[in-house]
Amino acid sequence: MQDVNTTTVTEFVLLGFSNLPKLKNFMFCAVLMLYIICLLGNITIFLLVRTESSLHTPMYFFISIFTVLEIMYVSVTAPKLLAILIQNDNTILFYSCYVQSYAFNCLGQTECFLLSLMVFDRYLAINKPLRYSAIMNSRFCWKLSVLPWLLGFTIAPFPSVITFQSDFCGPNEINHFFCDSEQLSDLACSDQTFGKLSSMVACFTSIMLPFFSIVGFYIQIIYTVLKIKSKESKTKAFSTCSSHLIVACLFFGSGIMVYVKPKRSHLDKFCALAFTLVIPAINPFIYTFRNREVKNAFRKVSRQIIMQFQQSN
Repeated sequence: MQDVNTTTVTEFVLLGFSNLPKLKNFMFCAVLMLYIICLLGNITIFLLVRTESSLHTPMYFFISIFTVLEIMYVSVTAPKLLAILIQNDNTILFYSCYVQSYAFNCLGQTECFLLSLMVFDRYLAINKPLRYSAIMNSRFCWKLSVLPWLLGFTIAPFPSVITFQSDFCGPNEINHFFCDSEQLSDLACSDQTFGKLSSMVACFTSIMLPFFSIVGFYIQIIYTVLKIKSKESKTKAFSTCSSHLIVACLFFGSGIMVYVKPKRSHLDKFCALAFTLVIPAINPFIYTFRNREVKNAFRKVSRQIIMQFQQSN
């Protein structure tokens, strides 16, 4: 295996949605709007959780970590996609492509592990209510929050490093709007058996294992909730999980459609657009409208801001 410096390809061309030229302006406006909504929404949730004392609980602590991850994850691909749509700037340098692919894989896999960690928190709250506060103390929460980042940034680099150490000596057009490792491996001149194998292992470890763990935890949660006699308690227990369940289904559903299914499709780019931009943009609304505590905290902070503004004038 040769070093990256021996490659003849110095840049790649991201085709993006070049097959839809009539929709370019519309897509630019839509992507820009979604990106702004994602940034503002996640920043709002983060600040709300940090400033409102009623939200200083393990569940909202992990949600605040999730919002930071979402902002970073979206910012890996959205700016370049906007440049492609508005300026036709569809070229990307070899090393820039490597950095984008590396960051995308690391953050995406970190999100998978974080979503499984968040359902573990709900499992403890519902199945171990008497011990929950003692187990999920502040120190333990911080330690747990590091784990998804550690796993994501440990597993993800292998496919990216192996792919970019390959020889690229011919075609340099990537039929995607970002540097996807699978698309890049198809452009390599050298044998990609080991690279594809490492990608399969990484996908199974970082997508399917967290997915199966989430399914397992929810089965136990549902079993426990169904044994609760009080209808009000059942509703309250389910409501604390509903937001996470919706977010996890959307993210893993679109991710599995792209990376786990055996054959590629022309719809893969749209599925990728869903879990890289659309879903992160609507997640803050899911956590807001599906959660009474967040809505109450938002109203309280909004009233305080309005009162302070009125007093200053």
